[in-house]
Amino acid sequence: MKFKRRFVKKFKYNYKTRFLLPLLVLVCVSLGLGYAYLQTDLAIVGVTKLKDNEWNVHFENTQPVPGSVTPTAEPSISELTTVSFSAQLENPGDKYEFYIDVVNSGTIDAMVDSLILLPELTTDQAKYFSYNVTYSDGIEIEKNHLLEAGSTETLKVSFKYLENADTTNYPQADTTFNVSVTINYVQADDNAVKPGHPESFETDSWNTIVNAVKTGNTSVYNVGDTKTVDMGTLGTHTLRIANKSTPTECSTTGFSQTACGFVLEFVDIIELYNMNTTGTNVGGWPASSMRTYVNTDIYNALPTELKNGITDTTVVSGHGSTAGETNFTSTDKLYLLSTHEVFEDVDGNTSKGIDRYDTAYANTRQLDYYKGLNVTTSSYSGAIKQNNGSNARWWLRSARSSATAAFYYVGSSGSCGSYSAINPDGVSPAFRIV
Repeated sequence: MKFKRRFVKKFKYNYKTRFLLPLLVLVCVSLGLGYAYLQTDLAIVGVTKLKDNEWNVHFENTQPVPGSVTPTAEPSISELTTVSFSAQLENPGDKYEFYIDVVNSGTIDAMVDSLILLPELTTDQAKYFSYNVTYSDGIEIEKNHLLEAGSTETLKVSFKYLENADTTNYPQADTTFNVSVTINYVQADDNAVKPGHPESFETDSWNTIVNAVKTGNTSVYNVGDTKTVDMGTLGTHTLRIANKSTPTECSTTGFSQTACGFVLEFVDIIELYNMNTTGTNVGGWPASSMRTYVNTDIYNALPTELKNGITDTTVVSGHGSTAGETNFTSTDKLYLLSTHEVFEDVDGNTSKGIDRYDTAYANTRQLDYYKGLNVTTSSYSGAIKQNNGSNARWWLRSARSSATAAFYYVGSSGSCGSYSAINPDGVSPAFRIV
């Protein structure tokens, strides 16, 4: 049984100048499916009935992506394999995007053989325009991606008029692009793999998790979800989603980014280590031995796929009583949490407690995880961490402003205290994926 069928999609763009800015017009744009040779050989011995195999990969359903401009002609599916529409992108920042389902209603598993977008945009064109076809969750469509019989994948078709600070990047005259986009599906074989759609934090690969965070597709991941990570000679440990939110205060000048966005922290204590081998809090977190240790030994022990997703984070931390010191700002891959990122100080008195003696208390916020557990300076069992199965103290990055040698820690009962930096206590850092 052989099938051969190929469809080519054409995209046309017209650019006009309007109010000194070009008008992008998408005219007679189409998206289609192409099929390469499909061959199935059947050898049957005996007397039986065989239901005919059916190859049927086609389009269904189109839905606009929120925030898109209104098209001048809505997407229209013809012959189940071609989608046409037209739209205008009048201003930089405008976009036209829509979802469309690719349905395999046949009896034969299919897989992507190729996704071809031609021609490639020139360097100048790419400064003001972009287009792409991905899965709806932002995952790139790749060769050998499986489309099982009876299943559906939703694609996202995207056209964007990019904003540029330099207006000379915009086209100066009407321009028309003739673009051919071809998605070829073939009969699946042993090379077929499922696309890495997010399913659960515990079971997804780090590549899938990182991509999900970067594309904003984290709805299946929840604060408190955990995942084990093999750190070689440092052993196997557990990571937890500690934060997903980014409130407006995160945009405040001088605000630490350590509790903003998608934050992971270690559930347990990796090992014991000195906060500072000098035995002082002079220079705070940036000058500490601990900072060097977590950003080298601990960081390097993480899987490469995870390290590739860890972002540089602006870390604000408090100072000790050394004359002339003010709050510190550093840029780190990994960092220890601060007092406020774990505890809310509820003593009602700013003349004492951590909101006085951690000078950067107001420069950060409580992580979603600890806020959800209502961890405060008077109710703190939710802050307990263990070292090899036993409750143990773990270091925070906050220097105590009334001392020259002390940093804060979380005690074995979960309470907040301070201690000399020379003492070895638990290492349990955090980091962000953006």
